[in-house]
Amino acid sequence: MIRRAVIISVIFITGLVPGFSQEFLGNIQIQSQSVDGVDPSVFSNMETTIFEFMNNRVWSSYNFKIEERIEFTMVITINEVQGSDIFKGSLNLVLQRPIYGSDYNSVVINLVDNDIRFEFVPHQSMIYSDGTYSSNLTSILAYYAYLMLGLDFDTYSLYGGTQFYEKAMAVVTSAQNSNEKGWLAFEGPKNRYQLIENILNPSYSDMRKLLYEYHLKGLDVMANDLIGGRAAVGSTLKYYKNVYNKRSGLYLLQVLLEAKRDEIINIYTKASPAEKTEMINIMKEVDPPNGNRYEAVNK
Repeated sequence: MIRRAVIISVIFITGLVPGFSQEFLGNIQIQSQSVDGVDPSVFSNMETTIFEFMNNRVWSSYNFKIEERIEFTMVITINEVQGSDIFKGSLNLVLQRPIYGSDYNSVVINLVDNDIRFEFVPHQSMIYSDGTYSSNLTSILAYYAYLMLGLDFDTYSLYGGTQFYEKAMAVVTSAQNSNEKGWLAFEGPKNRYQLIENILNPSYSDMRKLLYEYHLKGLDVMANDLIGGRAAVGSTLKYYKNVYNKRSGLYLLQVLLEAKRDEIINIYTKASPAEKTEMINIMKEVDPPNGNRYEAVNK
């Protein structure tokens, strides 16, 4: 994984573009237990079609080795079927990143999108082209593909994912007139538009610094230097506080807290009393509903 960080840096510095290869190793699950009267083969075909769209398509110009492919789990829960081919439900996305020198995978994001509505016809090809809107399903999937690429690259290189976030924002822009939920700024503070806007907004760039320093300088170091790696993780907690002080309800902040809460608690279970106290004070402030969980590291 350190090798990928070096390649990313070289590409950004020299402008070299390596060969193409698939980027994702994703697990796709369609849950439809609450839906009656639909042939189960529709959902199995849906699962296969989405799996192939996400994993077999080339999303970037970077050359990923098989062992470097980005791992994620996407669970789409279908709660309602309108007519014969309109499906409504939610999407749960969990993105993981391998940690250098270990068999541990760190969760980068764990989010739920409740604005999922799309048309699906079994055995029909899914067509997608950057900059155009062909269907809500392909736009949703492309948006999350580019979001995951951006997040993954950000964990290896400071601001390394910008080009992919911009592609995700382009997906949002092309879907503005679709009349589908999740793409518009005024719909609420927690949707696809808001998340990518938060990421690209310079006012909240500390969240991207956190992604880089927390993973590459913190977690990746811990296998060989537990104390030093933990100290580096601790130094990134100030980024949570900086952004919380600017906008406590920021969607991106909430998403990253949800992903990292349990991991931070586990990292500090065997930390020194001083380290524990510093972590607890910061995390109780930025994540008050879970204050008791942070305090539990003292028990």
